[in-house]
Amino acid sequence: MRARNRGRLHLVVKPSEFTSASTLEFAALTKEAGFPDGVFNVVTGYGQEAGAALVDHPGVAKITFTGSDATAPGSTRRRPGP
Repeated sequence: MRARNRGRLHLVVKPSEFTSASTLEFAALTKEAGFPDGVFNVVTGYGQEAGAALVDHPGVAKITFTGSDATAPGSTRRRPGP
């Protein structure tokens, strides 16, 4: 998921609850590599709660999915159209 704030691109990643540790480690590597604070963000939790909050947030400009084919249809029904 991506959101723009003050002219900068921000990436918000919501990993599977089964792979959060590796995604959090990747986030630490982005900081070590010099990414500015707030550019790469990780939200952990269960998809139905954490994912729904991201889908519904007005500051989120774009959403992409990887994973099960059951995830996207339920989430896109929640998202208002263009």
